[in-house]
Amino acid sequence: MAQPRTLFGHPVTGLLCLLVTYVVWGSTYLGIRVAVRDGAGWPPFWLGATRVFAAAAILLLACRLRRVRIRPTAADLIVIGGTGVLMWVGGNGAVNWAEQRIDSGLAALVVGSMPMWVVLIESVIDRRRPSIRLVASLTIGFAGLAVLTLPMWNEGLSGDLGGVAAVILAAVCWGGGSVWLNRRPVSVDSTALAGLQQLFGGLGFTVMVVLMNEPLPTPTPEAWGAWLYLTLFGSVFAFTCFIYAVKVLPTALVATYTYVNPVIAVFLGWLLINEPITGYTFAGTALILSLIHISELTRHDSGSRMPSSA
Repeated sequence: MAQPRTLFGHPVTGLLCLLVTYVVWGSTYLGIRVAVRDGAGWPPFWLGATRVFAAAAILLLACRLRRVRIRPTAADLIVIGGTGVLMWVGGNGAVNWAEQRIDSGLAALVVGSMPMWVVLIESVIDRRRPSIRLVASLTIGFAGLAVLTLPMWNEGLSGDLGGVAAVILAAVCWGGGSVWLNRRPVSVDSTALAGLQQLFGGLGFTVMVVLMNEPLPTPTPEAWGAWLYLTLFGSVFAFTCFIYAVKVLPTALVATYTYVNPVIAVFLGWLLINEPITGYTFAGTALILSLIHISELTRHDSGSRMPSSA
């Protein structure tokens, strides 16, 4: 049997999958912005519900065709359902809502603070005294958020600050769901897990649609294209590539997606829909990327595993 091709000592297929994760997950922030901005026709929770229901159907059908076990235990269902609602409704749903009010690049940069929240949550759960690295991570992270939002404070744009607050909530929810899932691993296949999580997320989104009294979607052709991209590429294709990359590449290498996604989101937002890039953007980006690096070191020191994103 032929040996798999390698590059720099790593399987080429794994590196290609990591590249897909870089680009696609970095671009989903732009896709959300295109779908929910004024006149696009997608209410934020309708967007989330329809996207994850469709992705769940595709992933679970793939499991059936591959004869992969789908039936979780009762204990698994609690974890899958809880993390599905927390990560998809609290995480992705808050980003959907926020991107009606803020640029996609800013949303991606604020979500990039997620490792900071992960180490903070784990420190509280484990009742550990904060390490120097954790304190440095928190300090740098909050400084980065302050720099990114300083122009909004100066201009008195309370709506934009509300959007930033929603994205911070999204980072906390996704990070918290990741910690829960890491500490309570389930017995089902990773593809089945992704499908079931998104199924529960879709149910949670449906509740939010009712509670928020959202109108029926009336998407423009461009918004339909964004929905299709988010569903097929963000929730199905890139997630599958991510799972494969985790299996064949070192975790530290795969974790670099956390560094790259915000940068790609900022660049694409500037290139394709003229979102502004200012000195505050560069300064905030540098601080956010610094906190990610320190947070990764802190989590590796404490034995934590890498949270995923979609």
